[in-house]
Amino acid sequence: MNAQTADYGIPKIKLNPVHVNYYRQFCSPSDPITHARPKSLQFAVPQEIPRSPEGRPNLTDSTSPKQHLLASLKIRELILRGQLPAGERVTEAALAELLGLSRTPVRQALPALAQDGLLVPVGKRGYAVRLFTPDETHIALETRATLEGMAARIVAEKGLTTAQLEAFQHCLAEGDEILGRVEFGKEEEHAYGVMNQRFHELILEVAQKPLLNDLVARCLVVPFVSPLLVAFGDPDITLMREDLSYAHRQHHYIVEALRNRETTRVEMLLREHAATQRHSMSL
Repeated sequence: MNAQTADYGIPKIKLNPVHVNYYRQFCSPSDPITHARPKSLQFAVPQEIPRSPEGRPNLTDSTSPKQHLLASLKIRELILRGQLPAGERVTEAALAELLGLSRTPVRQALPALAQDGLLVPVGKRGYAVRLFTPDETHIALETRATLEGMAARIVAEKGLTTAQLEAFQHCLAEGDEILGRVEFGKEEEHAYGVMNQRFHELILEVAQKPLLNDLVARCLVVPFVSPLLVAFGDPDITLMREDLSYAHRQHHYIVEALRNRETTRVEMLLREHAATQRHSMSL
Protein backbone atom coordinates (compact mmCIF):
# COMPACT_ATOMS: atom_id res chain seq x y z
CA MET A 1 0.00 0.00 0.00
CA ASN A 2 1.26 3.44 -0.86
CA ALA A 3 2.15 5.57 2.20
CA GLN A 4 0.31 8.55 0.80
CA THR A 5 -3.04 7.04 -0.14
CA ALA A 6 -5.22 4.00 0.31
CA ASP A 7 -7.14 2.68 -2.69
CA TYR A 8 -10.22 0.63 -1.85
CA GLY A 9 -12.44 1.76 -4.69
CA ILE A 10 -13.36 4.94 -2.85
CA PRO A 11 -11.87 8.43 -2.99
CA LYS A 12 -8.23 8.35 -1.96
CA ILE A 13 -7.58 9.09 1.70
CA LYS A 14 -4.44 10.92 2.74
CA LEU A 15 -2.73 8.89 5.46
CA ASN A 16 0.17 10.99 6.65
CA PRO A 17 -0.61 14.48 7.88
CA VAL A 18 0.64 15.19 11.43
CA HIS A 19 0.58 11.63 12.75
CA VAL A 20 -0.53 12.31 16.27
CA ASN A 21 -3.95 13.54 15.15
CA TYR A 22 -4.75 10.10 13.74
CA TYR A 23 -3.14 8.44 16.74
CA ARG A 24 -5.62 10.13 19.04
CA GLN A 25 -8.59 8.89 17.04
CA PHE A 26 -7.66 5.24 16.82
CA CYS A 27 -5.82 4.47 20.07
CA SER A 28 -7.46 3.37 23.30
CA PRO A 29 -8.12 5.86 26.13
CA SER A 30 -5.45 4.09 28.18
CA ASP A 31 -2.74 5.25 25.79
CA PRO A 32 -1.13 8.40 27.28
CA ILE A 33 -1.07 10.32 24.01
CA THR A 34 -4.89 10.28 23.81
CA HIS A 35 -5.19 12.75 26.67
CA ALA A 36 -4.88 15.50 24.06
CA ARG A 37 -7.99 16.84 22.36
CA PRO A 38 -9.14 14.62 19.45
CA LYS A 39 -9.85 15.87 15.97
CA SER A 40 -13.16 15.30 14.19
CA LEU A 41 -11.73 13.18 11.39
CA GLN A 42 -13.85 11.23 8.95
CA PHE A 43 -12.64 7.90 7.65
CA ALA A 44 -14.67 6.27 4.90
CA VAL A 45 -15.37 2.56 5.40
CA PRO A 46 -15.52 0.50 2.19
CA GLN A 47 -18.25 -2.06 1.84
CA GLU A 48 -15.88 -5.03 1.53
CA ILE A 49 -14.65 -4.69 5.12
CA PRO A 50 -16.00 -7.61 7.22
CA ARG A 51 -19.07 -6.61 9.22
CA SER A 52 -20.86 -7.86 12.31
CA PRO A 53 -24.42 -9.24 12.09
CA GLU A 54 -25.62 -5.77 13.09
CA GLY A 55 -23.81 -4.29 10.08
CA ARG A 56 -21.00 -2.57 11.97
CA PRO A 57 -17.45 -2.82 10.60
CA ASN A 58 -15.40 -5.58 12.21
CA LEU A 59 -12.27 -3.62 13.08
CA THR A 60 -10.58 -6.61 14.70
CA ASP A 61 -10.14 -8.15 11.27
CA SER A 62 -6.56 -7.86 10.05
CA THR A 63 -7.67 -6.55 6.63
CA SER A 64 -9.24 -3.40 8.11
CA PRO A 65 -7.54 -0.18 6.94
CA LYS A 66 -7.88 1.08 10.51
CA GLN A 67 -5.81 -1.86 11.73
CA HIS A 68 -3.13 -1.06 9.16
CA LEU A 69 -3.14 2.61 10.17
CA LEU A 70 -3.13 1.74 13.86
CA ALA A 71 -0.14 -0.56 13.38
CA SER A 72 1.75 2.13 11.50
CA LEU A 73 1.11 4.78 14.14
CA LYS A 74 1.89 2.48 17.07
CA ILE A 75 5.22 1.43 15.52
CA ARG A 76 6.01 5.08 14.73
CA GLU A 77 5.50 6.01 18.38
CA LEU A 78 7.71 3.13 19.56
CA ILE A 79 10.49 4.45 17.32
CA LEU A 80 10.09 8.11 18.21
CA ARG A 81 10.00 7.32 21.93
CA GLY A 82 13.18 5.27 21.63
CA GLN A 83 11.48 2.00 22.61
CA LEU A 84 12.73 0.54 19.33
CA PRO A 85 16.40 1.58 19.37
CA ALA A 86 18.17 2.85 16.26
CA GLY A 87 19.70 0.02 14.27
CA GLU A 88 17.45 -2.64 15.78
CA ARG A 89 15.98 -5.07 13.31
CA VAL A 90 12.18 -5.27 13.48
CA THR A 91 10.18 -8.39 12.66
CA GLU A 92 6.50 -8.81 11.90
CA ALA A 93 6.04 -11.50 14.53
CA ALA A 94 7.65 -9.56 17.39
CA LEU A 95 5.85 -6.31 16.56
CA ALA A 96 2.49 -8.06 16.15
CA GLU A 97 2.85 -9.66 19.58
CA LEU A 98 3.98 -6.37 21.16
CA LEU A 99 1.07 -4.41 19.66
CA GLY A 100 -1.56 -7.09 20.11
CA LEU A 101 -2.34 -7.15 16.38
CA SER A 102 -2.18 -9.75 13.67
CA ARG A 103 0.87 -9.89 11.40
CA THR A 104 -1.01 -8.66 8.30
CA PRO A 105 -1.43 -4.97 9.30
CA VAL A 106 2.13 -4.94 10.67
CA ARG A 107 3.44 -6.33 7.37
CA GLN A 108 1.54 -3.61 5.49
CA ALA A 109 2.79 -0.85 7.81
CA LEU A 110 6.53 -1.55 7.53
CA PRO A 111 7.04 -0.43 3.89
CA ALA A 112 5.08 2.76 4.59
CA LEU A 113 7.30 3.55 7.58
CA ALA A 114 10.37 2.91 5.43
CA GLN A 115 9.05 5.37 2.85
CA ASP A 116 8.55 7.91 5.66
CA GLY A 117 12.21 7.48 6.60
CA LEU A 118 11.81 5.76 9.97
CA LEU A 119 12.94 2.32 8.79
CA VAL A 120 15.60 1.13 6.37
CA PRO A 121 15.48 -2.08 4.31
CA VAL A 122 17.67 -4.92 5.58
CA GLY A 123 18.17 -8.05 3.50
CA LYS A 124 15.50 -9.15 1.06
CA ARG A 125 12.35 -8.42 3.07
CA GLY A 126 13.45 -7.13 6.47
CA TYR A 127 13.67 -3.68 8.06
CA ALA A 128 15.69 -1.99 10.79
CA VAL A 129 15.12 1.24 12.71
CA ARG A 130 16.89 4.08 11.00
CA LEU A 131 19.72 5.79 12.86
CA PHE A 132 19.33 9.59 13.00
CA THR A 133 22.40 11.65 13.83
CA PRO A 134 22.32 14.63 16.23
CA ASP A 135 22.92 16.85 13.20
CA GLU A 136 19.77 15.50 11.50
CA THR A 137 17.78 16.12 14.68
CA HIS A 138 19.16 19.66 14.83
CA ILE A 139 18.26 20.38 11.19
CA ALA A 140 14.75 18.93 11.55
CA LEU A 141 14.15 20.98 14.68
CA GLU A 142 15.35 24.18 12.99
CA THR A 143 13.19 23.45 9.94
CA ARG A 144 10.13 22.83 12.10
CA ALA A 145 10.72 26.13 13.92
CA THR A 146 11.09 28.02 10.64
CA LEU A 147 7.88 26.54 9.24
CA GLU A 148 5.95 27.24 12.44
CA GLY A 149 7.34 30.78 12.39
CA MET A 150 5.95 31.23 8.89
CA ALA A 151 2.58 29.90 10.06
CA ALA A 152 2.59 32.24 13.07
CA ARG A 153 3.32 35.22 10.81
CA ILE A 154 0.32 34.27 8.66
CA VAL A 155 -1.87 34.02 11.77
CA ALA A 156 -0.68 37.41 13.02
CA GLU A 157 -1.41 38.99 9.66
CA LYS A 158 -4.97 37.65 9.69
CA GLY A 159 -5.59 38.28 13.37
CA LEU A 160 -7.05 35.86 15.91
CA THR A 161 -10.76 35.28 16.35
CA THR A 162 -12.15 35.22 19.88
CA ALA A 163 -12.42 31.42 19.78
CA GLN A 164 -8.87 31.02 18.52
CA LEU A 165 -7.48 33.31 21.22
CA GLU A 166 -9.40 31.35 23.86
CA ALA A 167 -7.88 28.10 22.57
CA PHE A 168 -4.37 29.52 22.95
CA GLN A 169 -5.20 30.92 26.38
CA HIS A 170 -6.47 27.50 27.46
CA CYS A 171 -3.05 26.05 26.61
CA LEU A 172 -1.32 28.82 28.55
CA ALA A 173 -3.50 28.25 31.62
CA GLU A 174 -2.95 24.50 31.44
CA GLY A 175 0.82 24.93 31.20
CA ASP A 176 0.80 27.38 34.12
CA GLU A 177 -1.10 24.86 36.24
CA ILE A 178 1.27 21.99 35.40
CA LEU A 179 4.39 24.00 36.14
CA GLY A 180 2.85 25.34 39.34
CA ARG A 181 2.42 21.90 40.90
CA VAL A 182 4.42 21.25 44.04
CA GLU A 183 5.60 17.85 42.81
CA PHE A 184 7.06 17.64 39.33
CA GLY A 185 7.84 14.24 37.82
CA LYS A 186 7.13 12.03 34.82
CA GLU A 187 3.38 12.62 34.95
CA GLU A 188 3.85 16.38 34.82
CA GLU A 189 6.49 16.02 32.10
CA HIS A 190 4.04 14.09 29.94
CA ALA A 191 1.15 16.47 30.68
CA TYR A 192 3.33 19.39 29.63
CA GLY A 193 4.24 17.56 26.41
CA VAL A 194 0.56 17.07 25.52
CA MET A 195 -0.16 20.75 26.16
CA ASN A 196 2.94 21.76 24.19
CA GLN A 197 1.87 19.65 21.25
CA ARG A 198 -1.59 21.19 21.25
CA PHE A 199 -0.12 24.71 21.36
CA HIS A 200 2.09 24.12 18.33
CA GLU A 201 -0.70 22.35 16.43
CA LEU A 202 -2.96 25.35 17.02
CA ILE A 203 -0.53 27.63 15.20
CA LEU A 204 -0.64 25.40 12.12
CA GLU A 205 -4.40 24.89 12.32
CA VAL A 206 -5.19 28.59 12.53
CA ALA A 207 -2.78 29.40 9.69
CA GLN A 208 -4.80 27.05 7.43
CA LYS A 209 -1.90 26.26 5.10
CA PRO A 210 -1.94 22.49 4.38
CA LEU A 211 1.50 22.59 2.77
CA LEU A 212 3.05 23.85 6.01
CA ASN A 213 1.28 21.02 7.88
CA ASP A 214 2.74 18.45 5.50
CA LEU A 215 6.26 19.85 5.72
CA VAL A 216 6.15 19.93 9.52
CA ALA A 217 4.90 16.34 9.50
CA ARG A 218 8.03 15.33 7.61
CA CYS A 219 10.18 16.89 10.34
CA LEU A 220 8.29 15.01 13.05
CA VAL A 221 9.56 11.62 11.86
CA VAL A 222 12.97 12.56 13.29
CA PRO A 223 13.28 11.52 16.97
CA PHE A 224 12.98 14.25 19.61
CA VAL A 225 11.58 16.83 17.17
CA SER A 226 7.90 16.39 18.06
CA PRO A 227 6.64 18.96 20.60
CA LEU A 228 4.90 16.09 22.42
CA LEU A 229 8.14 14.33 23.32
CA VAL A 230 9.89 16.54 25.85
CA ALA A 231 13.51 15.33 25.94
CA PHE A 232 16.35 16.40 28.21
CA GLY A 233 20.05 15.75 28.08
CA ASP A 234 20.22 16.20 31.87
CA PRO A 235 17.68 14.19 33.93
CA ASP A 236 17.79 16.65 36.86
CA ILE A 237 14.15 17.46 37.72
CA THR A 238 14.95 21.00 38.92
CA LEU A 239 16.71 21.88 35.67
CA MET A 240 13.89 20.25 33.70
CA ARG A 241 11.30 22.44 35.41
CA GLU A 242 13.40 25.57 34.85
CA ASP A 243 13.76 24.83 31.13
CA LEU A 244 10.03 24.12 30.74
CA SER A 245 9.13 27.27 32.69
CA TYR A 246 11.29 29.35 30.35
CA ALA A 247 9.79 27.65 27.28
CA HIS A 248 6.29 28.28 28.58
CA ARG A 249 7.03 31.97 29.17
CA GLN A 250 7.88 32.03 25.48
CA HIS A 251 4.42 30.56 24.79
CA HIS A 252 2.94 33.56 26.61
CA TYR A 253 5.05 35.95 24.52
CA ILE A 254 4.01 34.18 21.31
CA VAL A 255 0.30 34.53 22.14
CA GLU A 256 0.84 38.18 23.06
CA ALA A 257 2.48 38.81 19.68
CA LEU A 258 -0.32 36.98 17.86
CA ARG A 259 -2.95 38.99 19.70
CA ASN A 260 -1.17 42.25 18.88
CA ARG A 261 -0.60 41.15 15.27
CA GLU A 262 3.18 41.61 15.55
CA THR A 263 4.19 39.56 12.52
CA THR A 264 7.98 39.84 12.63
CA ARG A 265 8.17 39.45 16.40
CA VAL A 266 6.06 36.30 16.49
CA GLU A 267 8.06 34.69 13.70
CA MET A 268 11.34 35.36 15.51
CA LEU A 269 9.87 34.12 18.80
CA LEU A 270 9.05 30.75 17.21
CA ARG A 271 12.60 30.42 15.91
CA GLU A 272 14.04 31.33 19.30
CA HIS A 273 11.67 28.82 20.88
CA ALA A 274 13.53 26.03 19.06
CA ALA A 275 16.77 27.17 20.68
CA THR A 276 15.23 26.40 24.07
CA GLN A 277 14.51 22.84 22.98
CA ARG A 278 18.05 22.47 21.60
CA HIS A 279 19.43 23.63 24.92
CA SER A 280 17.32 21.20 26.93
CA MET A 281 18.50 18.33 24.72
CA SER A 282 22.13 19.49 24.86
CA LEU A 283 22.30 19.60 21.05
